[in-house]
Amino acid sequence: MIYFLAAVAAIAGLLFGYDEGIIGVARPLLIKDYPLSPLVDGFMSAAVPLGALGGAIIAGRLTERFGRRPVLMGAAALFAVGAIAAAAIGAVSELVAARLALGLAIGVAAVAAPLCIAETAPLRIRGALVSTYQLAITFGIVASYLMGLAITGPGMWREMFALGCVPGLLFLVGLVFLPESPRWLMMHRGQAAARASLQRLRPPGTSIEAELAEIEASVRTRAAGGARFAELLTPLVRPALIVGMGLYFLQQLSGINAVIYYAPVIFQHAGFGNAQTQVLATIGIGVVNFATTILAMGLIDRLGRRRLLVFGFFGTAISLLVIALAVTVPGLLPDWAVIVSLAAYIASFAISLGPLPHVMMSEIFPQRVRGTGMSMASVSNWGFNFVVVFAFPLLLEGIGLAGTFALFALVCLGGVFFTLARVPETNGSSLERIEAHLQAGHKLADLRPHSAA
Repeated sequence: MIYFLAAVAAIAGLLFGYDEGIIGVARPLLIKDYPLSPLVDGFMSAAVPLGALGGAIIAGRLTERFGRRPVLMGAAALFAVGAIAAAAIGAVSELVAARLALGLAIGVAAVAAPLCIAETAPLRIRGALVSTYQLAITFGIVASYLMGLAITGPGMWREMFALGCVPGLLFLVGLVFLPESPRWLMMHRGQAAARASLQRLRPPGTSIEAELAEIEASVRTRAAGGARFAELLTPLVRPALIVGMGLYFLQQLSGINAVIYYAPVIFQHAGFGNAQTQVLATIGIGVVNFATTILAMGLIDRLGRRRLLVFGFFGTAISLLVIALAVTVPGLLPDWAVIVSLAAYIASFAISLGPLPHVMMSEIFPQRVRGTGMSMASVSNWGFNFVVVFAFPLLLEGIGLAGTFALFALVCLGGVFFTLARVPETNGSSLERIEAHLQAGHKLADLRPHSAA
């Protein structure tokens, strides 16, 4: 059941990935029917992260009050409706409104899905299972790129948008068969409900008493009730908030969504003039993203979070600097070096910066403020996502592709120092043990698999 739950919850990531990628391949067809200025183009593309920002703001309270599963069901229904609305538009303003609704659904699900997986997963595979959310994002991106290759012709962008309702409906149906989080049930409905949920989530014959007792003890020391935002700013919880929001700030300012949204444009600026070549190269990048995320799922619970983050930040920085150099000095490097460097950038991101912020934010907050804390971390995610996607066309016109990528590279180098100074190693620690480490007043970054909590 736990693998089925992770697979269904991860469809939330697929919804985001599909919508993120489809706008890039649909844009050339869309602008033939609705010409877009750079300002309108940037806002239309950034409408999803803007809507997701609103979703992230309300997601914490919704998940704490109503539970993880009902909130995900509402998000699934809204996404299906938004996809149909985007396909039926008669003006650009209507498309912006539809994409805002899609973003709202994605923003809510981006909090609730990793939260649901983290609170139900066994300790030994928690990181890998939470990473299925990011894997689904990469799969959705590849699917959208392939859709752009398969569906061509005037007005076919409507079909591209409409097909987004299919995973939304599958998501909604799958959620009907899932149990609620045992940790939420323990807080709101007591031990009997939590026990029934945990029994469904673990293989038959597995003893759940020790895990159930740990959950109950944690809940007993933290009275149930709505968590207040002010609690996130207390000295004991603030380090977790800094890490959660900081990782998403760095993830977005690494430039990943600019690359995903505008991959064909990047290849055009890099000298690949043929549209078919741009699409094929973009699909190749999507496949690298997907394949490397699978590799990351196998490494997160083996190598740990901090090592992969340092590797990822360093790898993305070097790759971006090589691309910037190749664009600045044409002929210095062969054309294929741009593709190789971009692939290396995607691989470095996918093995660390992609999945790990989702994993970390679902682990580091105490039970009482977990939903609210993850909501605020997601605000950072979607807020800076909006900034990057909206600003990227303007940056291209201003400082050019080389300057933009150099700026992203500097942010990635800063991520190395942030990880070493602030990020804990949560691998091998239960959610309750991580909470105990925080509540004891220990420095969050000092948490290690075998350190005393």
